[in-house]
Amino acid sequence: MKILLINGANLNMLGIREPDKYGIVSLKDIEEAVMSRGKELGADVDVYQSNIEGEIVEKIQKALGVYDGILINAGGYTHTSVVIRDAISAVKIPTIEVHMTNIHSREEFRHTSLLSGVCKAIVAGFGSDSYLLALEGLISALK
Repeated sequence: MKILLINGANLNMLGIREPDKYGIVSLKDIEEAVMSRGKELGADVDVYQSNIEGEIVEKIQKALGVYDGILINAGGYTHTSVVIRDAISAVKIPTIEVHMTNIHSREEFRHTSLLSGVCKAIVAGFGSDSYLLALEGLISALK
């Protein structure tokens, strides 16, 4: 089983950016934890991060026929990107939306996700553990 983990804009700054909201764990630490847990569960996890919306769209499109599932934390693009939504919809790969914080308890503009409607599920509010919970849920759903 192959899983693609996509992280969007500013997530490369985890561990530095707003530690009161996101903690002090780096993106590299999260990626390593997800890859390790994936191996334990029988899945190979590839990781990808970009601050550029179009590059994320291209990565999703190129996942077709390669990956069984996608985990995506699109960061701020969650609330603004019709094109990322359209890419997820087009490839029809089971996708889980991931957020470290509870987007519904934050600023009002974060309450709306343009991605949720084309994702199998959402995991939010558990800090870096959101990624592991999403991975476990995705693998379970794929089996």
